[in-house]
Amino acid sequence: MRVSLIICASAVLFTQTQAIWPFDSGSSTTNSGSTTETSTPTDDGESWIQSVVGNFAGGGSETSSTNAAASSGETNPYAPYNTTCPSGSLTREANNISDSEKDYVHQRQALTNKNLINFLKNKSNLTDFDPESFVNDNAKDHNITIGLAFSGGGYRAMLCGAGQLLATDDRYEGANDHGVGGLLQSATYISGLSGGNWLVGSLVMNNWLSVAEIVNGSSSIWPLEDSILNPSGIRIDKTIAYYYGLQEAVDAKEAVGFETTITDIWGRALSYQFFPDEGGGENVTWSSVRNMSNFEDHTMPFFFSVSNARKPGDLIINENSTVIEISAYELGSWDPSLNAFTDVEYLGSSVDSGNPNNTNVCVRNFDNAGFIMGTSSSLFNQVLLQLGNYDINSVIKTILTGLLSRISDAEWDIASYKPNPFLGDQSGESVAMVRNETLFLVDGGEDLQNVPFYPLIQNTRDVDVIFAFDNSADTNESWPNATSIISTYKRQFADQGKGTPFPFVPDVDKFLEQDLSSKPVFFGCNASDLDALINWHNNTEINATDVPLVVYVSNHYQSYYSNFSTFKLSYEDAEKYGTIRNGFEVMSRNNLTDDSNWLTCVGCAIIRRQQERFGQEQSDECKKCFQEYCWSGGVKDAAAVSSASGLSEITGLRTSSVESTSSTETSSGSGSTTSSGSESTSSGSTTSSEKKNGGVISGGQPSFFFFLGNLLLAILAN
Repeated sequence: MRVSLIICASAVLFTQTQAIWPFDSGSSTTNSGSTTETSTPTDDGESWIQSVVGNFAGGGSETSSTNAAASSGETNPYAPYNTTCPSGSLTREANNISDSEKDYVHQRQALTNKNLINFLKNKSNLTDFDPESFVNDNAKDHNITIGLAFSGGGYRAMLCGAGQLLATDDRYEGANDHGVGGLLQSATYISGLSGGNWLVGSLVMNNWLSVAEIVNGSSSIWPLEDSILNPSGIRIDKTIAYYYGLQEAVDAKEAVGFETTITDIWGRALSYQFFPDEGGGENVTWSSVRNMSNFEDHTMPFFFSVSNARKPGDLIINENSTVIEISAYELGSWDPSLNAFTDVEYLGSSVDSGNPNNTNVCVRNFDNAGFIMGTSSSLFNQVLLQLGNYDINSVIKTILTGLLSRISDAEWDIASYKPNPFLGDQSGESVAMVRNETLFLVDGGEDLQNVPFYPLIQNTRDVDVIFAFDNSADTNESWPNATSIISTYKRQFADQGKGTPFPFVPDVDKFLEQDLSSKPVFFGCNASDLDALINWHNNTEINATDVPLVVYVSNHYQSYYSNFSTFKLSYEDAEKYGTIRNGFEVMSRNNLTDDSNWLTCVGCAIIRRQQERFGQEQSDECKKCFQEYCWSGGVKDAAAVSSASGLSEITGLRTSSVESTSSTETSSGSGSTTSSGSESTSSGSTTSSEKKNGGVISGGQPSFFFFLGNLLLAILAN
């Protein structure tokens, strides 16, 4: 698809404010946040973004060749290029984790075991408990495996998640003094989706940068004072150069024969915020992390980006989605619809059943890191569809609205992976997915699973406990209401999710009534309560102790109102650091002042499955922790699920014949749901009112003078 670029800009005023840092372990400090965000100036004169700069519309025909036509050398750092193929097939059936992951995890857990012993001994301070013996003596049978999952939700999710992650990182002294420092170093896996993947991806791709380095200014990434649509503020000349660079990169990819979409532009734009080099990470690939020192020495957890796969025109709902995970080594899905993985380094290569059509011609550089992070997030596409909600210059709005009519309703949220790396593959059940010449990937939150549990609940990974950080915007006030975790719970009762058991969780009403967002909550505390669930999954290789215990941590107010709109595109320093600080305090239980036993309770959650696995009695202090943090409900209190064969075997489980609303109306990687009636509803109305004609329209590319003309028009209109 041809990507056209229109540039329009206007002056932007912004106020820099002093961040409150470092953290004070004493009283909380309240900052000037608001429960809802608008794009109009506040009464006290604070300046907000008043114009949108830049827009991209897809149009024109597809590339002339279905085969990759990359040049033999790089013409632009973003453009894919030809290389020789590795021996063997580029794809494999999803019957186990890859040998590469297995080797990484083995060496990573040599480190995590030592770190976990230190955490349990010196942080959790469990009484009558020998951490060294508990961890080492059982390691031959099972290493305790911890996973961290960070939700989507735009910059809000990135910044909230940054604070939550910082609270677990022993590289930051504040986390050691009044946080849960060392938990991150004890974790085997980490996953991110949409805004959560901006967090995980930007840290990983900068050689496992610490959030502390961003906070103290030693790293220059995450410059958020100016909108990604107008990154240079009043410097119009720089804005023009910025957009010209975006188009130049995408044109280079198209020039060597690859289809491009809005996601290419979105990914390139994001990269300027995530990489400190002048080129904005133009030449940084997802697979290049394999050669980074902190990956080679296994300092970082094994990481995943999560997206969804679909065809244009298909409606993603929770049950029919194909969830895609992307690691340093592979892209693929465990779902029966696909059930296959491919080497991420050779994406863009023309294959049939995993075998290169020409063994002398494979492709590299398709897996640009920004493109992968853009794939996992459709926020930019949603911004384009929500112009009606932005108080922007009417001339700019007219231009942008006109351009939106050139984007197909079915294609605005798609990232095109063409050639399809799974073309002809016979491992899965979806014929359409492997017959199509293109693999279409979209925001990982479109199926409402806005917390990326998916990679961490695969039984082959043997995860004991998942720390799930939900920074979604489900309510009218942009707070989470557990829609994400409920969606993952429900999915196990559909064909796509069967075989991946997940603990019982309450419905949204119970979650809100019981105020479960006000502090962390544990789900699946007792494996014995999950026996009926395991029997229904009918897999003799899965035991109740294989179902991870979930520590669910949701965004809420501690010291700063961090419930910004998903579509807020710029953050003053006070907002940025206030949100990070609040995230730190959410995970640290207000610097350990809300619960001085929080570190002990975290330790109890970590060791619970291993204790059950080996028949060990829980200590009194851990029983006390579980009384405080475990959800008191069970199967009879769990969210109702769609009727499915055999559910009557789970006594007390409520069923419902009403299926969830389609994700195109309820989620955009922001975690918004129909019940919130805010972001998601406006998204749907904008789509129908501003894209009446739908359809891809062919057309020539506007000249640079046309860009400049619209730019001047926008300036004069102000």
